[in-house]
Amino acid sequence: MTANELFAAELKRLEDSKTFKYETALESAQGGVVQVNGKKVVMLASNNYLGMSNHPVVRKAAIKGLTRFGYGLASVRFLTGTQTIHLELEKKISKFLKTEDTILFSSSFAANVAFFSAITNEKLGYETYKDVIYSDRLNHASIIDGQRLCKAEVVDRKIYNHADMADLERQLEEDKGKDYRIRMIATDGVFSMEGDLAPLPRIVELAKRYGAVVFIDDAHGIGVCGKTGRGTAEHFGVLGQIDFIVGTLGKAIGGAAGGFISGSREMVTYMRQKGRPYIFSNSLPPSIVCGTMAAFDLLQKDKSIVRRLHDNTAYFRAEIVKLGFRIIDGTHPIVPIMLGEASIAQDMSTRLLKAGVYIKGLWYPVVPKGEARLRAQISAGLTRSDIDRSLVAFKKVGKKMKVIG
Repeated sequence: MTANELFAAELKRLEDSKTFKYETALESAQGGVVQVNGKKVVMLASNNYLGMSNHPVVRKAAIKGLTRFGYGLASVRFLTGTQTIHLELEKKISKFLKTEDTILFSSSFAANVAFFSAITNEKLGYETYKDVIYSDRLNHASIIDGQRLCKAEVVDRKIYNHADMADLERQLEEDKGKDYRIRMIATDGVFSMEGDLAPLPRIVELAKRYGAVVFIDDAHGIGVCGKTGRGTAEHFGVLGQIDFIVGTLGKAIGGAAGGFISGSREMVTYMRQKGRPYIFSNSLPPSIVCGTMAAFDLLQKDKSIVRRLHDNTAYFRAEIVKLGFRIIDGTHPIVPIMLGEASIAQDMSTRLLKAGVYIKGLWYPVVPKGEARLRAQISAGLTRSDIDRSLVAFKKVGKKMKVIG
């Protein structure tokens, strides 16, 4: 069998099992309402949490960046890829998160790969050593892939049950007498499939007790969680107590592209020297950098944006439950609507689009078997009438498919 025949056979299996992922093209800019197939539909599948992806202020700043600083740098940072605006954005993020320094990447995926491969594979002055990473079972794929690049002979990778602090403490206690160089607890701030938050206060407490450092990927937290959108650390009152924070510029903060690592000045300087995705990838385009800075400024100047997001989320969560749907409880704008089977999620997504709601399904292996769902993602860019319109569609489709009574 040829390679293409193998590919074709697997694609047919995905289609037959209704687990093939279809791309639906937008005919408009991203927003609370978008155009698909000539029809205006409510967007419930975007990471555009703050409604900034098409905000006029962000667009104006991006155009200004393009006009003044050009289309692209055609280079990596340490050659000719650093402009004053890159340094300005890094300082702005550091101030926002109350850290010493920040380093930009092409994506948060690249940031995670850079971090783990550089931190754990370099000797840092030691001839022989071993590190240990305790990682939440439901961590994002980019954390998992970053850790896979860690050499087994120098890194012990350990998995603790999801948000299970007793299991984490047990493992830390078992390893207390071992001569590890770096002990690291790694977790998502917000788990994107469930919409739940890592128990950061307990993680910080355990890290202090056992001499570990704390790493969080707060891609779905920054701009979303906390009173001022500073993320899960602000939400739990531990802002300034997290050693390493990875974030994205491709979700709440403008929604374009890019990621970053924020933390100590020494770590950031080290990453500039050792982070391969940073050293060998082009720097972020000026339009994205300038648009992102405008998004951060908006977030800090207009306190109503985060408040509107939280209000929209609470309203949708309450009303979708009233209709009879089962969701995973929480407060985050990620609202998993549990359906069980992949085929149901696939069919319901298709029918909802026809009824005026754009939402996507998730199924195994992204989530466990039997836990297929629609993942609603609420935005500050939605009006109350947009949300009500989506609820009418959910009621109609849900009853027709006999998902609700």
